Order: sequence, then C-alpha cells, then structure tokens
Amino acid sequence: MKALVPVKRVVDYNVKVRVKSDGTGVDIANVKMSMNPFDEIAVEEATRLKEKGALTEVVAVSCGVTQAQETLRTAMAIGADRGILVESTEELQPLAVAKLLKALVEKEKPDLIILGKQAIDDDCNQTGQMLAALLDLPQATFASKVEVADGYATVTREVDGGLETIKLKLPAVITTDLRLNEPRYVTLPNIMKAKKKPLETVKPADLGVDVAPRIKTLKVSEPPKRGAGVKVPDVATLVQKLKNEAKVI
Repeated sequence: MKALVPVKRVVDYNVKVRVKSDGTGVDIANVKMSMNPFDEIAVEEATRLKEKGALTEVVAVSCGVTQAQETLRTAMAIGADRGILVESTEELQPLAVAKLLKALVEKEKPDLIILGKQAIDDDCNQTGQMLAALLDLPQATFASKVEVADGYATVTREVDGGLETIKLKLPAVITTDLRLNEPRYVTLPNIMKAKKKPLETVKPADLGVDVAPRIKTLKVSEPPKRGAGVKVPDVATLVQKLKNEAKVI
C-alpha cells in the first residue's frame, strides 16, 4: 500500500510575521521557512503506519517554488521514501493545489492521501476537502487517530461535540489535526540519508493543470494593537469600569 503526503513550505511558526507596507501580503524576504506543522504531523503518521506494516511506501509531494525541495528533504528525513515537487512560481491557491494533487494521485495510484487540515499561512482549510471532491473519494477531516487494516481506514475525528469515529474504504483522503501525534526529532543521519532519496520535479503544464489564481487578495493588515492594562484599587472600581467603560456587564 502506498500513501501520498502533500507538504507545504510556509513561514516558520516561531517567526513573527510582518505585513508589507503596501498591504499586499506578508513579507517573507529573509524569513525562516519550514514545513507546515499540520503536514509534518501527516508525514509522521504515514511513517508510523509504514513502520507498523500497514503501508509499504510513503511519497511526499510539494507544490511551489524550487526551495520547497528543502521541505521535501525534511519529509524524507522523517520517513518518506521519495519526493515529488510540482515547481511553480505562481501563487498556488487551494483549488489549484487540489487539481495538481488530483493529477498526481491519478498517476501514482496511492491507497491513502494524508495531509494537514490547513496551512498556517493562509488558514484556508480547503485543499483536502477539494481533493476528495475532485477524486470522488471518501474523506475524514481533523483526524486525531488513524488505523489502517483490511482495505479500510478507521479514523477518530474531532468535532464540536467531542469525538466521532468513522470507517472509510480505501483509497481515501484524511486530514490531520494537532492531537494525532507528535512528530519525531529529525536526526542528522536521517537528514544525510534523505539527500540520497529520489526527488522528481515536474511542472503544472506537465500535469495539464491550469493554476491561474481564482481569488484576488485586496488587502492584508495587522490586527489592532491591544491597549495597556490598568490596575484598580478595589472590586467596586473594577465593576464600575467593566460596566461603564468596557460595557461588558
């Protein structure tokens, strides 16, 4: 059984992002980039399934600029067997990525597609669902536990009311949540091994996919700065301020 794991190159979650002065987007010049944390969880889960014997091959896929090869190498250092980069300098929106992944799925014929529920840069939370719709495959989103056996995947997913467990016939699409696992620390020997693993590069045109943006970003702005707190001498003053100034009671 084969798993396809899409991974995205994003601004590292430890970096404080800055909005461009013209408000057209986020400034990523000279900013540390890394793998989207939810996708890292997906790679870890696929690797664990392979170690359990449920999978025989894990293929990491990334769509974006040439530097995304580094993200794929990280995925291979975690446990992916090979990587595929769909190289493009265009702004790749969720629908375009889903169409690129659909073309790769039709080519690779994986039994399982597992990816992060969302990327921390755009927070769209759309690619997995769009991919499942385009492929007409069963899907399980926000997975907190995954078990694969006998041609089925049993997925425990987080919902507003608690947990929901569903059973999917493979092939299927699964998106991962934070509590699914904790990704392993990537060791230096595994980083060196990852450099020798095969990495294929293709263009969107090779897959016959139009990646032209469908959505236009009008403006990006930072959230308003929080005002400074104040100390009050007693409870009566606190209640007065909450009632008359904050107007929350």
